[in-house]
Amino acid sequence: MTNNAFTCGWVALMGPPNAGKSTLLNHYLGQKVAIVSPRPQTTRNQITGILSDKDSQVIFLDTPGIHQLRGKMNRMMLQSAWQAMESADALGIILDADLYARRPEYLDKDIAPLREPIAAEKRPVFIIANKVDLLGDKSRLLPLLETLHALWPAAEIFPVSALTGNGLPALLTSIKKALPEGEAQFPDDQLSTLPMRFMAAEIVREKLFLSLRQEVPYTTAVDIESWEEDVERAHVTIHAVIYVGRPSHKAMVIGHAGQNIKQVGQSARKEIAALLDRKVHLELWVKVKENWIDDAGFLHALGLGAQ
Repeated sequence: MTNNAFTCGWVALMGPPNAGKSTLLNHYLGQKVAIVSPRPQTTRNQITGILSDKDSQVIFLDTPGIHQLRGKMNRMMLQSAWQAMESADALGIILDADLYARRPEYLDKDIAPLREPIAAEKRPVFIIANKVDLLGDKSRLLPLLETLHALWPAAEIFPVSALTGNGLPALLTSIKKALPEGEAQFPDDQLSTLPMRFMAAEIVREKLFLSLRQEVPYTTAVDIESWEEDVERAHVTIHAVIYVGRPSHKAMVIGHAGQNIKQVGQSARKEIAALLDRKVHLELWVKVKENWIDDAGFLHALGLGAQ
């Protein structure tokens, strides 16, 4: 990179589930483009986030968590993550530093799929030790950093907090320096390549994840059946279907006297209206589709898998 050269490139954000990839992306963009929840497997698709300034354009690819679970949906999610890795100019490997400082025995299992591919990488690699804000005693971080350096000696390691922003400016500076010179690939006011219908479905799914018990969100999917815009009234009517894998899950999504789905709909409608900057009427239905997580055609229809 020469002085004052404009850089532009793709950065794949990868790592185990719940490491904070989507939180980091949203913090850099200053706006939520990827949904966030405490549940594993929240991100199911590649999410593109575009960060532009006067000297660079960084195109982030937020990916599903790298895991070793079985099933067609899991395989398609992994396919999406590995595809993002292949197309990137640089790689950001995000790890839960708080978890591994407390439970170092979890590290080997969680990074097993990434260990050899990252060690063999010739492209720039950034190891992002996230959630350091949760570490009261920062000295507990040192053994983890030493282990990561031994695993991937060629990579740069950054302790950060995607939630508070601590360490993110230094990380971004290094990422920009590592990207190739080139013109911007997107307008400087564009934050993502995601269609609004997809983002609306993701917002509904996020609210479901936040409202449901641990076992239900994994077998929950959202599909926008219809989207009608009234330009003159600045109004959008959205009909969305929530798919669940079992009849018992349908009852849990709806809740007692319909209270849960009502709250999900109200919360999602407000966020979608803010995103679209117009009034929104949101209708939600719940349907049972058993074994949908192993239905390849249905999964493709939801947009999962390689793009």
